[in-house]
Amino acid sequence: MLIYGRNPVGEAFRAGKTAERIYFVKGERDARLSKLFSEAKDRRVPVEYVDRAVLDRLCGGGNHQGIAAQVSDFTYASLDDIFACAAERGEKLLAVLLDGITDPHNFGAIVRSAECFGAHGIVIPSRRSVGVTDTVVKVASGATEHMLIAKVTNINDAIRELKERNVWVYACDFGGEAPKTADFKDNTAIVVGSEGTGVHRLTRELCDGVITIPEYGKINSLNASVAAGIVLYETARQRK
Repeated sequence: MLIYGRNPVGEAFRAGKTAERIYFVKGERDARLSKLFSEAKDRRVPVEYVDRAVLDRLCGGGNHQGIAAQVSDFTYASLDDIFACAAERGEKLLAVLLDGITDPHNFGAIVRSAECFGAHGIVIPSRRSVGVTDTVVKVASGATEHMLIAKVTNINDAIRELKERNVWVYACDFGGEAPKTADFKDNTAIVVGSEGTGVHRLTRELCDGVITIPEYGKINSLNASVAAGIVLYETARQRK
C-alpha cells in the first residue's frame, strides 16, 4: 500500500509499520521532511528521490506534501480485538459500525473522528464497502495507525453478537431521539449508514434505538462523516 502526506507517514513510523521504500521529492526539504528522512535512515528504509511529477503520478494526484511511503498492507482486527482494547483501557466499549460506506473520504474522516473521540474500533462489512485504501489513510491523517478496524462478513450478524455481549447499539438515522437524550455511558455501538440509502431497514430494526441529529437548515441530511463526528462527540462528552 502506498501512503502519502507527512502526518500519515509519520504516524506509520510511530506505529511501527513496516515501510519497504520511502519517496521524497527532489530538492524539497523542510524541518518536518528532514525529520522523516532521518527516521527512514535510522530504520534502514530505502530512500528514493523523484521528481514532483513522478510523485504526483504515484499518488494519483493526491496532496502528498513531498513524501510517500510503500508500506505493508493494512492488518484488519476482529471484534474480540476491539473488546480487548476497551478492557485494556478500563473503559466501556465504544465502537462504530459502517453500514455500506463507499466513499473513502467519508471513511477516512470517520476514522479520524473515532480516534479523536476515544472509540475502540470500527467495524465494516467485507462487501459493498470501501476498505482501508491510501486515500482513507491520507484523509484520516494518520488515525488508521491507531484505530482498530474489523472487517466482518455481515454487519447484522455483528450487531447480534454485540447485543449478546451487552452492547447497546444505536442507528444514526431519521425518526429517533436527539443524541443528548440518549445514554452513551454504557457499552455502545453507533451504526452509520451509507451516503445514499442510510441505514438499511433490517439493520435499523436490529438496533436498540435510533439517534437523530436535530437540523435547522433547508438541507435535510448531514454528510455521513459529519453525523458520525457529532454523535461521537456527544458520546465522549457524556463519558468524560
